[in-house]
Amino acid sequence: MVVGLLGGAVGLVVLGAVFVVLPGVVVDHDLAGASVAAQDRLKAVNDVRTTLLQVVGGLVVLFGAYATWRQLRVSQDGLRATQEGYVTDRFSRAVDQLGSDKLDVRIGGLHALWRIAEQSGRDREAIISIQAAYLRTHLPWPPTGPQSPSADVPINDIAPLETRAADAQVALTALGVLCRDREQSWVNLSVTDLRRADCDGLWFPEVNFDRTCMEAAGFYHANLTQASLVSVNLRHTDLTTAILRRARCVLADLRGAKLVETDLRDADFTETDLREANLRKADARGAVFRRADLRLADLRGTDLSTADLAEARLTGALASGRTRWPEGFDPTAAGVVATDDPGPEPSPLLQPPGMTWQAPPLRSAP
Repeated sequence: MVVGLLGGAVGLVVLGAVFVVLPGVVVDHDLAGASVAAQDRLKAVNDVRTTLLQVVGGLVVLFGAYATWRQLRVSQDGLRATQEGYVTDRFSRAVDQLGSDKLDVRIGGLHALWRIAEQSGRDREAIISIQAAYLRTHLPWPPTGPQSPSADVPINDIAPLETRAADAQVALTALGVLCRDREQSWVNLSVTDLRRADCDGLWFPEVNFDRTCMEAAGFYHANLTQASLVSVNLRHTDLTTAILRRARCVLADLRGAKLVETDLRDADFTETDLREANLRKADARGAVFRRADLRLADLRGTDLSTADLAEARLTGALASGRTRWPEGFDPTAAGVVATDDPGPEPSPLLQPPGMTWQAPPLRSAP
């Protein structure tokens, strides 16, 4: 306390010297011994004193602004640390909920992770990986758990994913939303059971679906740009208006799939089974159909003008005057059946919902 008082007294002495003595010294120095009236000298001294007051006042304001800025930074750092601790706590509790035996608790944990990913960019990639791992472990293909329908159950006897595994549908939907804005290049959903999953309008660019079963799943207007779909089961899958640009669909099974007005540009369908698939009005420019099976497929209005149809089988495929073929290709010699154009496509609102939709039987043998 004594040291503080002494320091204050010294400060007052210095301040007094600055405002009482220093102005006279400055004026006398500037006059350099010249004779001036006392009134003029007093005015000059007061002017110097006023200037010093302004300088000191400015320094006080600057010091106050700096102190306020420092306090704000400290407060912001403290708030950020508190928020990060809160997010970490929420993250840990949400992950713990995924291991619960109760379905509603697991769904709550998945929704909590989804919310954290939308609010915290630094946790988004980790949560995307967690969602994908959750699907791979809870829905392996072929199925292993007693509650999962076996691989040989007819697709019309299998309930939609949102009713037979509601938590998995939540994880899949969250993944399809979060993948719209992500940094990591690949997400792994290979060897997963996604039969009758609802993926309408979701984003899965550069996602690995290799050897996954997605029979009768809904991918209406979904984004599958550059996705890997090697040896996948996409029988009866609805891919209407979806984007499969540069997707790799080698050795896939798309029998009876619906690809109406789908973007198939530069996609690779080498040795893929597309029998009875509906490709009406699809844009397949630059797509590769080497040794693909397109028998009984509907190609009316399809743009195949720059597609690779080397060794493709087209017997019984339907085409119309609006179908565009590669230069020099003879559809008649390939066994294509010419027929009328179907006209405008029906509105998706007129289609039966996925919950009640039944896959028609295929005429082609496995």
